[in-house]
Amino acid sequence: MNRVLAGRTQEITVCRGARCGRRAAEGRPRRLAARGHRLCPDCRDRLIAELRQLPRLHEECGRLLGGSDGPRERTSGGPLPGLPFNTAAADVRSAIAGVLRSWSSVVVEERRTSAPPTNVETLAAFLARHCDWLTAHQAAPELSQETALLVRDARRVIDPSPLRRVPIGACVEADCQGGLVALVRPHRADTPLEIRCEAAPAHRWSADEWLSLSRLLTRETRVHWVGAADIARLWNIPPGSVYRHASEQRWRRRAEGGRTYYHCEDIQRTLGARSGSAPSKNDGSPSSSAT
Repeated sequence: MNRVLAGRTQEITVCRGARCGRRAAEGRPRRLAARGHRLCPDCRDRLIAELRQLPRLHEECGRLLGGSDGPRERTSGGPLPGLPFNTAAADVRSAIAGVLRSWSSVVVEERRTSAPPTNVETLAAFLARHCDWLTAHQAAPELSQETALLVRDARRVIDPSPLRRVPIGACVEADCQGGLVALVRPHRADTPLEIRCEAAPAHRWSADEWLSLSRLLTRETRVHWVGAADIARLWNIPPGSVYRHASEQRWRRRAEGGRTYYHCEDIQRTLGARSGSAPSKNDGSPSSSAT
């Protein structure tokens, strides 16, 4: 598609990144790529975030090579005797290293720059530094899709158990009426693995993007109430600390069905400033909060 601007014809490119691919699969239009690039800003930001996740995911898969179902302490001698070899974890690690090496070679050859060391952490950082050039490359959609697939496959290997869904508020995407849920591991009170819209799966954010998403959520004017258990889980603090903060900071509260819910603005004021973590929000109805 072309557009005439000031007597010049400018090509308008539709984004072919991974995130826009999910939009298309849902029947929603892809976004336009940034001028001079092959990806839209949203897919570009997601690509950078996923590149930065790959070294950690590569390391966590390495802890599973002995065949256990959960991450274990790293050992210098490889898998422990008598334990089966986790081929799925090995395949993901090999794929991560291979993709990073391949794309780093593209940058080195075409930009005539020095090759980085070949360890996964350095390669991922190298690609992130050259992301502006990469997103203008004709093969940028392939990089976006390959990286998203690596992250997805690694997460499935690291934690194949079902994830718990914690409602946190309305979707921040324009014209979307869906609700957001945080996907958390049932056996860990930890940072959310992902934040996803129930109505449009393409609307999703990684844990690394959680704080910036929280700023959008807090711009809404309607009141949101959150249960103590969800506050503890999403900020990774003991439940006792939730009640202490609520008492000391005089959080607004309401009771519903025998449970107490706290005002999201008060939570954010206390815990957001304390840890830089993201806030939890409900859809305004206490009954929608996870137990």
